[in-house]
Amino acid sequence: MDFSLTDQQKLIRDTVRQFMEAEVRPLVKELESEEKFPIDLLKKIADMGCCGMLMPEEWGGPGLDTVSYVLMIEEVARVYTAMSTALGVTNSAVQMPLLQFGTEAQKQKYLKRLASGEILGSFCLTEAAAGSDAAGIQAAATRCTSQDCHPERSEGSAFSYRLSGAKTWVTNGSVAGVFIIFAKTNPEASAKGITAFLVEPTFKGFKIGRHEDKMGQRSSPSVEILLNDCEVPAANRLGEEGQGLKIALSALDGGRIGIAAQAVGLAQGALDESIKYAKQRRAFGKTISDFQAIQWMIADMQTELEAARGLTYYAAWLKDSGKQMGAAASKAKLYASEMANRVVYKAVQIHGSVGYSRETDVERMYRDARVITIYEGTSEVQRMIIARDLLK
Repeated sequence: MDFSLTDQQKLIRDTVRQFMEAEVRPLVKELESEEKFPIDLLKKIADMGCCGMLMPEEWGGPGLDTVSYVLMIEEVARVYTAMSTALGVTNSAVQMPLLQFGTEAQKQKYLKRLASGEILGSFCLTEAAAGSDAAGIQAAATRCTSQDCHPERSEGSAFSYRLSGAKTWVTNGSVAGVFIIFAKTNPEASAKGITAFLVEPTFKGFKIGRHEDKMGQRSSPSVEILLNDCEVPAANRLGEEGQGLKIALSALDGGRIGIAAQAVGLAQGALDESIKYAKQRRAFGKTISDFQAIQWMIADMQTELEAARGLTYYAAWLKDSGKQMGAAASKAKLYASEMANRVVYKAVQIHGSVGYSRETDVERMYRDARVITIYEGTSEVQRMIIARDLLK
């Protein structure tokens, strides 16, 4: 059993780490305090191929493996969690379903631009009354002929859809160039009546609503999307009618590996800060790293972190091998997200009162970590998936 990374994977990890330390770390506090989206930094990291890592070369990406993608997300999250969230959504939740279910025309129009970082993608499934229960969405999509929508057009021309409803907690929502939006074309069919659409923010009837005032990841915008008879061409339907939930779940399976990698990176950053602080802080005539209580916390943090990293890399390897990885992705996401919260808790404890100050990175990490057990499937949903896999 070989646990070693390839030379290419090590190069990717080290290159992203160097970029994050040199280009990003000095700006994190300013970006967070101003709640400013790091668009300039994303353009720079896009030039390194990080906005479309999983895309084949024919669609503008480097065609790298999932383990390489995990390493990238981990290194970004180690320094700046909010930036890793933006990268994770556009790389995995948007590009992968577009690659798998999109038409040639849709790929030509959107995929190359996404992979190059020219535009970012956004994934719109959650609603105010439908989070874990994805089949419970209320957004509706109705067909209308071009003559109905545009009486000036000739009879018999292509139909379009009108989308109505609202989506919440839309990551990248205020900056994205294309959105995958899920709506019901057949409400009576429940889960089998959901359809996916590729929507541009310039489409008639599309509006960005309120921005969420969040606990953490404050420079990663989470917004409400309002659909007021938003007109979407039939050519922008992703997959077939009724295939939407399948598309959504396939995106979430892969996305959970990225979330696990994010949790691992965040925890690694918190551990790094804790070790550095413990070696500097003095109490009772010695550094606090000499106290067994601190040593045991650091030992526990490292042990849990390595366990989560192993689960994450294994899930990524399964995906690259073409094997079933749904339950493995859920295990990685479940353990890594809860591990990150335990690790950052200890990191703040090691820092003492200064860890409660906005001047420290661990205070931000503590807030950033909390949502990781919630988005892309709560811990409770992950446990349901894992148990279902065992009991089937």
